[in-house]
Amino acid sequence: MKKILTRFGEVEYDENNLLQFPAGLIGFPNLHHFIVMPNRKEGPLFWIQSVDDPDIAFILTDPTNFFLDYAVIPETSERTLLRIEEGDECFVLSVVTVPPDQKITVNLSAPILYAPKSNRAIQIILENTSYQPKTPLPAP
Repeated sequence: MKKILTRFGEVEYDENNLLQFPAGLIGFPNLHHFIVMPNRKEGPLFWIQSVDDPDIAFILTDPTNFFLDYAVIPETSERTLLRIEEGDECFVLSVVTVPPDQKITVNLSAPILYAPKSNRAIQIILENTSYQPKTPLPAP
């Protein structure tokens, strides 16, 4: 087990269980390894913590919790990066932003595709879409 010091305190992790982003994230091309942080509260949001830079963490969610018709199907090149075959499980996640005014938004135009089989993820940019990078969460 390894340890890093983060905004969450000292975090212990197993290198074999790291979430791998082979291409990094948009704006963070050098961040390739993340820990999925255990949820402290019930709800649809969770954190991923960078191991490459302990100062960086992101909030993610399954966007279908809020937008029932949201769907992204991985293309062949994306399945290759994720090391999955057609038909293998692939989850779509979105980066959540919580600004000081607490008007939470979700990035629907650049989803993260996550393959549990390989524990790999990639962030893609959707082309020719009406989805926005700062889509407000719908009112409850």
